[in-house]
Amino acid sequence: MQYSKLALLALVPGVSAFAPSAGGKTVSALKATVDPSTVTKKEYEDICGVSFDGESLEKRLERTSFLYPKHVEVVEDLAPMVDDMVDNILLETGEKAWQPQDYLPDMAADTWYDEVKEMREMAAGVPDDVLVVLIGDMVTEEALPTYQTLLNTFEGCDDPTGTTESAWARWSRGWTSEENRHGDLLNKYLYLGGRCDMRSIEVTIQHLITSGFNPGAQKDPYRGFVYTSFQERATKISHGNVGKLAKASGDTNLQRICAKIAGDEGRHEKAYQAFVTEILKRDPDGLLEVFGDMMRGQIVMPAELMTDGSDPDLYENFSNVAQRLEVYTALDYADIIDHLVKQWDLENLEGLSSSGEKERDYLCKLPTRYRKLAERSMNKAKKATEDEIPMKSFNWIYGREA
Repeated sequence: MQYSKLALLALVPGVSAFAPSAGGKTVSALKATVDPSTVTKKEYEDICGVSFDGESLEKRLERTSFLYPKHVEVVEDLAPMVDDMVDNILLETGEKAWQPQDYLPDMAADTWYDEVKEMREMAAGVPDDVLVVLIGDMVTEEALPTYQTLLNTFEGCDDPTGTTESAWARWSRGWTSEENRHGDLLNKYLYLGGRCDMRSIEVTIQHLITSGFNPGAQKDPYRGFVYTSFQERATKISHGNVGKLAKASGDTNLQRICAKIAGDEGRHEKAYQAFVTEILKRDPDGLLEVFGDMMRGQIVMPAELMTDGSDPDLYENFSNVAQRLEVYTALDYADIIDHLVKQWDLENLEGLSSSGEKERDYLCKLPTRYRKLAERSMNKAKKATEDEIPMKSFNWIYGREA
């Protein structure tokens, strides 16, 4: 039987071309997989992109041409701090970390039926509009693969091998492991509640992940961390407000769930904002330039490409319901900008260039400007009667209107 040279690389199951030695360094396992007399060094390099020596991969990555070399230098300097964040901000995995099952009926217990019945009785009191916002929040959380992919595009913060032990790679995987619980928990809650068309929701999730997500970070770690600083706070606010509405409707179980998720978002928010604080100490002009540019546009919400395959305006309709319920409004957007300006103490930044000073002044005045626009917009909406506010049908809740 004849094999192609490419196929020779996979003849031995479970053996990779590069494997860690006892000392932790990467060594060649080539002799276990191919015969060097059959596949030459040059041919192997042509096939795999690296030489027999596994260390060449590391050298090649070191020679990568970055779009933002100064930004990469700064974020690499934060490695000790990031290591500390992984160890002290992110919770230890396993038994010590909360899991979705902690807040759900135990389907293996003899009491499972009573637990599910009690849960459904409380969930029955949640209004449809609150349910729609909860579903939208859950769909957003379930698009997690897209967000981890985004983290890996930030230059200097990627995980090139998938198991890289750098500080930023550890952060990315640890953050993802915590966020993964949010969609799992909300998904199971909605399934057990029995009031939603789960297939329609699942279609929406698949569409959202397929469509992808572009927040305009442009591979720039500075942009990435400004974005995550903003977005983590926004999701904390949204989950927290849904929890308050759930409590008001008598579903204390959902209130606990939302509070737990909001707590995670709050910890993550503090970490990302701390990263930006450290960047400002090292490169204030560079960070202010990025922050100002992002604010002249608009922070893109991670679920803006949401669709269930039939409603092309699904995200807009979901967002309108969230605004009417005051789960997340234009005022919240303005308040987040104000929070970030104060959190990073922009008014007292010193040692700036003339362009940096202009950006600082622009950003410090921005919250007031946004708040005036938001108040004007919301006051106009409040003048409209309930009859003038169009109700929309949602497939998520079997075509009921909200």
